[in-house]
Amino acid sequence: MKPSKVPTPIKRVVHLGSRSYGRLTAPARMTPSFLICGGQRCGTTSLYRAMAQHPVVMKAVLHKGVHYFDVSYRRGMSWYKGHFPRQRHAEKIKQRHGVPAQTFESSPYYMYHPQAAARIAADLPGAKLLVLVRDPVERAYSQHHHEVARGFENERDFGNALALEAARLHRVEERLAADPAYYSFAHQHHAYRARGEYARYLSVMAQHVGRERIHVVESERFFSDPGQVYDEVCEFLGLPAGLDHPEFEKHNARPRQSDMDPGLRRELSSYYASHDEALITWLGRVPIWRQS
Repeated sequence: MKPSKVPTPIKRVVHLGSRSYGRLTAPARMTPSFLICGGQRCGTTSLYRAMAQHPVVMKAVLHKGVHYFDVSYRRGMSWYKGHFPRQRHAEKIKQRHGVPAQTFESSPYYMYHPQAAARIAADLPGAKLLVLVRDPVERAYSQHHHEVARGFENERDFGNALALEAARLHRVEERLAADPAYYSFAHQHHAYRARGEYARYLSVMAQHVGRERIHVVESERFFSDPGQVYDEVCEFLGLPAGLDHPEFEKHNARPRQSDMDPGLRRELSSYYASHDEALITWLGRVPIWRQS
């Protein structure tokens, strides 16, 4: 018999209790050795599910995205550590497999929040960052559809939402960078065009954590050749090789009601040309979506 769905209010109470207990036991808990930092709508959930199946990897206790380094930093490191497994569980894995266990989380907004990279560098020295990138035109369209479906976007026309973006985000990044307590709903949910400027965000991350700690993956390649990409990620993270691959699935994909306007597609493709060229230095070649 299929278990009944737990009501949302009950889930919230359970999560609150678990986080409170986690905070009290923070000294006995692990800290992440790697993070999936973005980009949004680029397959981060699918990569998270794949990495969580590795026998020496332990995921966050409650949910994949803790959102500590972007919107919850005021809660403190004890609150953050409360989301992760206890060291005693890691020791059991090390005894079983002969290598240290690792834990991680996935919060795609980390890539974009102006203060996140500096916070990660300060609190998780040595942690490695995984970043997925995708055809930025498709990514923007997918994000808009996703935000509308979740009720976070009232403007249902993609072209109109793009036209509103500049006004919605006017000087918001400056304020986010200057004020640790400031939060912008529009910056988190309505930055459709800006989110595809991947090289800009990667450069900021590299300034803080070091380029050698960042691994960039094209989501198109991850979905077409997941085993090879998974092996490369494991090598980057220092995880044991030669193990069976997990089951690779697409998660959070949403069916589209209509195709993008061809004129708008051409405009966006032209806009991203210079940003995609800058991405070559990270990938070592022209991005897949620019090769055809």
